[in-house]
Amino acid sequence: MGLVLGDHQCDQLIAYLELLVEWNQRMNLSGHKDPETMVAYHLLDSLSLLPYLKGKRVCDVGTGAGLPGIPLAIVKPDLAFCLLDSRLKRTQFVRHVCWQLDLTSVTVVKSRMESFSDELGFDTIVARAVADASTLIKQSAHLLSDTGQWSLMKGVVSSEEEAGIGYPHEQIEVYVPGIDHPRHVIVIPNERR
Repeated sequence: MGLVLGDHQCDQLIAYLELLVEWNQRMNLSGHKDPETMVAYHLLDSLSLLPYLKGKRVCDVGTGAGLPGIPLAIVKPDLAFCLLDSRLKRTQFVRHVCWQLDLTSVTVVKSRMESFSDELGFDTIVARAVADASTLIKQSAHLLSDTGQWSLMKGVVSSEEEAGIGYPHEQIEVYVPGIDHPRHVIVIPNERR
């Protein structure tokens, strides 16, 4: 994947997984329970988005257990991340992770994406397993800056979903070690320029 990580970043990623495994025993934050599987399906999958981040402000809508936002924030501490989720237990976990790992570039917000507002607008909106692309675009368009883009993580994109996007876009296949099925990133520039 071409990742070059420092020791501190690796330690933080491992600490994040340890917290996820621990909390997952009390509340269902992840379908994957095995830490080794989580490395591929959570950490590496999230980090496959790195080349598709634009600008300095990133919003992770429907962050769940902090994916992909937490791994991205660990590797890119110079960016400002907003991790948005509507469920209290998830935002409590993500806040705890940010406190434990001293992730000062991360803001955690409990809200539905369609109800949340941000004056500046985000340069990149990321999402992983939240909704089909057209629904996500409609519900989060007000959060995107005029020159921003969506970078959406997907498995196989159906022709119906792709046709429903309605914006010019690029679908890029990404390789994630340890995942043996197709992964894609759909990059959709904002048309409001």
